[in-house]
Amino acid sequence: MRYGEIRRGIFISRPNRFIAYIKIDGEEVVCHVKNTGRCRELLVPGAEVWLERGENPNRKTAYDLIAVQKGGKLINMDAQAPNKVFAEWAAQFEPKLQALRSEYTYGQSRLDFCLQTEAGLHFVEVKGVTLEENGHTRFPDAPTERGIKHLHELIRAVEEGHRASAVFVIQMEDVVDFAPNDVTHPAFGEALRQAAAAGVRVVAVNCRVAPDRLEILGEIPVIL
Repeated sequence: MRYGEIRRGIFISRPNRFIAYIKIDGEEVVCHVKNTGRCRELLVPGAEVWLERGENPNRKTAYDLIAVQKGGKLINMDAQAPNKVFAEWAAQFEPKLQALRSEYTYGQSRLDFCLQTEAGLHFVEVKGVTLEENGHTRFPDAPTERGIKHLHELIRAVEEGHRASAVFVIQMEDVVDFAPNDVTHPAFGEALRQAAAAGVRVVAVNCRVAPDRLEILGEIPVIL
């Protein structure tokens, strides 16, 4: 996936989940943060960030914050990007793909994707991952009851004869592995292991990241 016009900036502060103050060419601007997660290890004062200029002239903020430099690693932190990049990659993930439907209502949840194949339906829930330490990536960075609910729906799908997958899109490259963040939310880790035991496929993929694009590279090891 590709972005439009990209500008480099320096992160100043984030007064709430939705906006941040960024310095661009010496001028302080307010931008929209396309990720409501904590991202505390990423958005630190002085960090180099990348912004996309919005196309709507009537919006309150002219830019969206989409990526941040953490040490030598560029991390995409656009919460909408994982679903978009998975949709582009879906035919590689499911070679017998016939149709792809997004925001599919199943049970009590709205799952990210329903992949229609010759063998039947394949439900997929996608999660973006930005938390990394020494090459080890983790999800979530904050408790997510909604994430647990989605895993339970995937288990239900398998029990009803469908295929189901939880796909973790690592929004960076050059990483070692992925595991649930049991320190931050042990219940999510437990639910993910239950899902795997029930037949839900747990997949993690890393991405090639540039300021103006994101592309899935391939699978990395998952540690449960």
